[in-house]
Amino acid sequence: MSIEVAVPCYNEARTVAKVIRDFKAALPEAEIVVYDNASDDGTVAAAETAGARIVRVNRRGKGCVLQQVFQLSAADVVIVVDGDDTYEAADARALVQPIVENQADMTIGTRLHATEKEFRRMHHVGNRALTWTLNALFQTEYADILSGYRAFNRAFRQGVPLISTGFEIETELMIQAMSCGMVVREVPVRVRQRPPGSESKLSAIKDGYRILLTMIGLLRDHRPLFAFSLIGVATFALGLNLWGFGRGGRAGVLLMELSAVLFFVGFILNTVNTRMRELGSLLRRRP
Repeated sequence: MSIEVAVPCYNEARTVAKVIRDFKAALPEAEIVVYDNASDDGTVAAAETAGARIVRVNRRGKGCVLQQVFQLSAADVVIVVDGDDTYEAADARALVQPIVENQADMTIGTRLHATEKEFRRMHHVGNRALTWTLNALFQTEYADILSGYRAFNRAFRQGVPLISTGFEIETELMIQAMSCGMVVREVPVRVRQRPPGSESKLSAIKDGYRILLTMIGLLRDHRPLFAFSLIGVATFALGLNLWGFGRGGRAGVLLMELSAVLFFVGFILNTVNTRMRELGSLLRRRP
């Protein structure tokens, strides 16, 4: 099977050459492709010197880069790894093994053992909180939804739509995989701190907020009955409270009526969603 190692980079001149060398040693049969996201610090020159092929992605954002990877790569298996030298290239074979054995469509390099020594405190806490939130909303049991070390087969890249442009792309990958019926496996990998002088592009507050909004939006799109019923129950409870305690009888009645409307909206959208999934299933079949 042909393998591509795709390395999304934005201003990773300090680390990208080592990442390329490490993966050349660990996977000598793989092609290393650096997807440069408009860097201005010499990342491209360092990557070319180290022997990688360069693909330029002018639209800023990791999601934009992943969309290009999915669109352009012709390999049977694509490994995506951050260019910051925080992941071990030696773990790549374990990451692709379930795909090679046809046991998974996407594998995730989970940082199960990682502590605050490897993560900044806010990143560590945020990762756990967002993983817990996604598991609660979508009834999944993932351990690390924000890992930047993944592998994909051709079916995943051709069958899973992506629209996110930033770091929330990793959350979208998880939810879209579930929606499209893709098999996902988690593979424990090692992780280390960024080398001195290398700075994270992730903003714990800003990007965490965008990731949470992405979860809510995808919950609405992929599980509309659950989403609108949840809002409807909350609306009904508020209306009942206002009506029952005489704090606003008319407003309480209106809120309870609104809760019924929300339920029916969710029911209708769920029916449409089901028909669209059935249509998508038929379109994926070979003639």
